[in-house]
Amino acid sequence: MDHLQSMRVFVKVAELGNFIKAAAAMNISSSVVTRHIAALEENLGTRLLNRTTRSLSLTESGRMYLGRVTQILNDLDDLENALVARNHEPVGTLRIVAPVVFGLDSLAPALHSYVQRYPRVVPNVTLVEREINMIEEGFDVGIVIGETPRGGSVVMRRLTRGCIAVCATPAYLEQHDIPQRPEHLVGHLCLLLPAEQWGDASVFIGPNNDSIRIHPTNVMVANNAEMLRQLALLGHGIAIVPSYLIERDVADGRLVSLLPDYSMPCVDVHIEGRPGFANFSPKHH
Repeated sequence: MDHLQSMRVFVKVAELGNFIKAAAAMNISSSVVTRHIAALEENLGTRLLNRTTRSLSLTESGRMYLGRVTQILNDLDDLENALVARNHEPVGTLRIVAPVVFGLDSLAPALHSYVQRYPRVVPNVTLVEREINMIEEGFDVGIVIGETPRGGSVVMRRLTRGCIAVCATPAYLEQHDIPQRPEHLVGHLCLLLPAEQWGDASVFIGPNNDSIRIHPTNVMVANNAEMLRQLALLGHGIAIVPSYLIERDVADGRLVSLLPDYSMPCVDVHIEGRPGFANFSPKHH
């Protein structure tokens, strides 16, 4: 008979003190319970149970055997559970690439939550200011701003929709005219991202859904949105940057959001993974 199953039957009999109850608990017949106990005793060459028509008790050998077998079965169950969990829990290095404009503010809290949930994952993050080929450069997961899904080479899923905000410090606005319309930005130093990085920052959508294009002449362009944010906080000019980057600054009063009746074209932010990485889980090593 199955020796491991016989041990489990013995433990259940000792726990419940009755063959019939043990059989019911294990969904087997009492005759099968009897055969398991008999097989154990024959294999061990000793009696484990004192049985009468009215009572059942452990022999000295039975008590000794019960203690050791219970520990063995518990250890075995723990091992099996650990192996099952290992097969389902992400383990290993997760190579991530993201634009600096997204990574500094949005990726960090997401990574913190992910690693809290999957502590055996080791993120390896690269922030770039250029277009990359995720597959050729050996990344597992990438963040893509303003691009549409690429087809079969990668698996993609939309994360969010990113929009542009116009902002400046209260001190700057005390010293300069507050722009009420997009055209008024022409008289200010505008702090901009390159068009290829986030899209055209010169087109606004008005309250009547009309398109307004401006041509600012006094501009400063940087390929790092955090740098533009810092310049805005220093009162250097009016920043036109991703809205998520300045949400806390606006809430805390460090920056003022401008042109509330106007919007700028938004872009999709996608997460992409290698084929077979549909769930974006780490490599298992």
